[in-house]
Amino acid sequence: MEKKNNPDTIQNSIIYANNAATTWPKPPSVLVAVSQAAAGPYLEQGRTTLQDVPDYLFETRRKLANFFNTSDPDAYVFTANATDSLNLLIHGFAAQEKEAFHVITTSFEHNSVIRPLYELQKTGRISVTVIPPNAEGVIDPDDVSGAIRDDTKLGIISHAGNVIGTVQNIKEISRIMDEADTFSIIDGAQSAGQIPVDLSRTVCDAFVFTGHKYLFGVPGTGGFFLKRPDKISPVRQGGTGTDSSSPVQPESMPERFEAGTPNFPGIAGLAAGITFVHDIGIDTIQKKSMGMISDLIQQLQEIKGVSLLHENPQTPLVSFQIPGLDPDDIGYILAKAYRIISRSGLHCAPWIHSRLTEGKGAVRISLSYMNTFEECTQIADAINALCQSV
Repeated sequence: MEKKNNPDTIQNSIIYANNAATTWPKPPSVLVAVSQAAAGPYLEQGRTTLQDVPDYLFETRRKLANFFNTSDPDAYVFTANATDSLNLLIHGFAAQEKEAFHVITTSFEHNSVIRPLYELQKTGRISVTVIPPNAEGVIDPDDVSGAIRDDTKLGIISHAGNVIGTVQNIKEISRIMDEADTFSIIDGAQSAGQIPVDLSRTVCDAFVFTGHKYLFGVPGTGGFFLKRPDKISPVRQGGTGTDSSSPVQPESMPERFEAGTPNFPGIAGLAAGITFVHDIGIDTIQKKSMGMISDLIQQLQEIKGVSLLHENPQTPLVSFQIPGLDPDDIGYILAKAYRIISRSGLHCAPWIHSRLTEGKGAVRISLSYMNTFEECTQIADAINALCQSV
């Protein structure tokens, strides 16, 4: 008898449309890589003569450098996820500053930015300016320039929003910050693997990525690219396998920010995920994903009672409301009655929801390369049926 929780059975019986939270299903190559790494011995590189043991850390850093078009693999630091990365960078930057300073950020930010900033703000360490989007749903670089003050030291920008799917001009925004001697952090959690990111053409100081979203890795993986390590203090210390006689965290990269045993299976899966995206090609992924979301949006626009938050996303997601129905109830009905997995609520992005939904939330449908056009039609049909019942 086939078990109810068999992964193959689940995959064939649901429509998964919560990819902006984490992509699913994972490519078979990723699952194989994770399994093989977990089954193998955890041998520290450089401390064994076994030449056939993969160096997961080095190989994955090399793949990241190639993927984002940078020259130094050691500029990539592994963390548990984007939230972990942003905490390390934000608190690490603040630890370097002796006086209170000004931060600029945007209405699109996730709680992984909002909450670290709040912790610093409530102790008087920082003041914060939040830049809203323009009528097209993007951050105007001129507004960034206008928000910079003499005491502005840090800027944090979400590359792609997780609520309406617009993409910011990080090349121009980073240039503005660089000219103002403002340290720039780009949150690429929603963009890495979804849209082309060429860090050789962007002067940002740090770029954050997560492994479990559009790089198709598993949860527990992520990291950041760091151009100026001297600007970030290590906020956690521990074993690195190097200079073990010293009580001081090593200054060299990436050991400066990596303490403790790495997530070898997860990192191996991340490498496989990067290879998966690279082999298909970002352009191919983007063409299919955006084709599907455009098709879905067109169908939703024809349904009476559906209110879209934004109709022209640049990533494959759309958020909507149905007047008279609570977003959480919509999400529940889609899951229970139609086996469609969406995401309802504030999406950990309360600032943009306060502007777009008065804090009431919405239902988000987010697709990936793994979805199909047929599923888009099934989603639209389910939402139409829901609207007819109101």
